[in-house]
Amino acid sequence: MTTPVYIHGTSAEEQRRLSLMNDVLLNPRSLREMGLRGDERIVDFGSGLGQFTRAMARAVPRGSVVGLERNADQLEGARRLAAADSEDGLADFRSADVLDGGLHENEWGTFDVAHARFVLEHVRDPDAVVRNMMRAVRPGGRIILADDDHGLMRLWPEPPGFSDLWRAYIRSYDRNGTDPFIGRRLVALLHAAGALPRRNTLLFFGGCAGMESFDVLAANMIGVAATARNLIVEHDLMEAASFDAAIEHFHAWSKRPDAALWYAMSWAEALRP
Repeated sequence: MTTPVYIHGTSAEEQRRLSLMNDVLLNPRSLREMGLRGDERIVDFGSGLGQFTRAMARAVPRGSVVGLERNADQLEGARRLAAADSEDGLADFRSADVLDGGLHENEWGTFDVAHARFVLEHVRDPDAVVRNMMRAVRPGGRIILADDDHGLMRLWPEPPGFSDLWRAYIRSYDRNGTDPFIGRRLVALLHAAGALPRRNTLLFFGGCAGMESFDVLAANMIGVAATARNLIVEHDLMEAASFDAAIEHFHAWSKRPDAALWYAMSWAEALRP
């Protein structure tokens, strides 16, 4: 089975978008939801650019964090960002495929927390990832999943062409062999792996014109679709001209004084028996 294409790519512009999204929107809320004590050993499956991996490491000064990342560009970016912030040794970033594991033999079954965010939507076998997360933690350890359900997006007033664009973006996942609605399956994935589900919730990332962070929020939400343009056009899911026009209408909408956006990240937690 071929590895699916990472829809969003790893260009410098995309890395800037991800970095800003992490710092402004995602990390503080995700940390609050995790409720870390400060002494946990954590393994981050699919650590990407590593900002949240390092945020977790700062939250566990008496613990440790290992970040596993397959993509060489993302891994290089994570190490570069850590160095720029004088945090080179804060987290242990490793080149590893989360489908295979990536841990040393004596590390399996020793972690307090296994975490994965925006990973399962990009792999063809999310069950295998969650099973590896189960193996990584000790009995009583926590498995935390956070991911997208792209069916949750709402805009008002809806700009012309946005419904077609977002539907094409969603359909690009099945062309890629991945699941754009994985967020609604997180509890089922945990249960199937043999974990004991304990929590299921949403982290709201909506907003409206007038909010200090709305420009960042709006740019991020259209950014996720814009990075899938090539895949969408190549698979005839939307004509290039229509796609580009919808993007322009979105940018104009984002400047409206009455613009409002609703989106949420699915979040679930379970324990290893």
